[in-house]
Amino acid sequence: MFEFIRAGGPFMWLLLLTSMVGLTFIIERGMALRWQRVIPDDVAKAIDEADTPGGLQKLRTLAEARPSALSRILIVALDHLHWPKAETVDSIETKARHEVNRLERGLVVLEIVVGIAPLLGLVGTIHGLITLFGDLGQASGVDNTVLAKGIAIALNTTLAGLLIAIPALVAWSYYNKRIENMAVELETLADQFMRQQHRDVAPDRAVNVRKQ
Repeated sequence: MFEFIRAGGPFMWLLLLTSMVGLTFIIERGMALRWQRVIPDDVAKAIDEADTPGGLQKLRTLAEARPSALSRILIVALDHLHWPKAETVDSIETKARHEVNRLERGLVVLEIVVGIAPLLGLVGTIHGLITLFGDLGQASGVDNTVLAKGIAIALNTTLAGLLIAIPALVAWSYYNKRIENMAVELETLADQFMRQQHRDVAPDRAVNVRKQ
């Protein structure tokens, strides 16, 4: 493994650094985007009981004890229940979009890794080929075996770049879809809570937390 990296030249070390950054953010986002950390089941279920005696206080206590995107949105909703419904919905949407942005934090790094890793690999290959043919030009004779081996080594960086980019692309796509599903669920639960608390108010518009 070390010989593979060493033979790839300076660009292989850059690719190694890129892979470490990508792996770090894949693991970090995987931990942060666990469903129970964003939408805890007990907090979601407490919404159904919010219209019972003491239900709102129970919901607030639970939301404060279980920090999560859903909990923070519900706390904003509870703080603004005495406001007109339209203004409360605006406050919830603002907070919810902020929470979705927090969930997306770090995905841009994976997107950069997806784009830059193959390019670094390609540049590394070109650099290796230039060096190889430059050395061969100074040699008195050309050994086809040496030439083939040199080209194979030069192509290692292209292979490494693709091997780094593919898992990063899979993770980026998966996390994007997961965040989209979470945003839909947050929107549904927030809208459910608002309709529950404002049954006597004519419906005007639903909560919308997704990007327009």
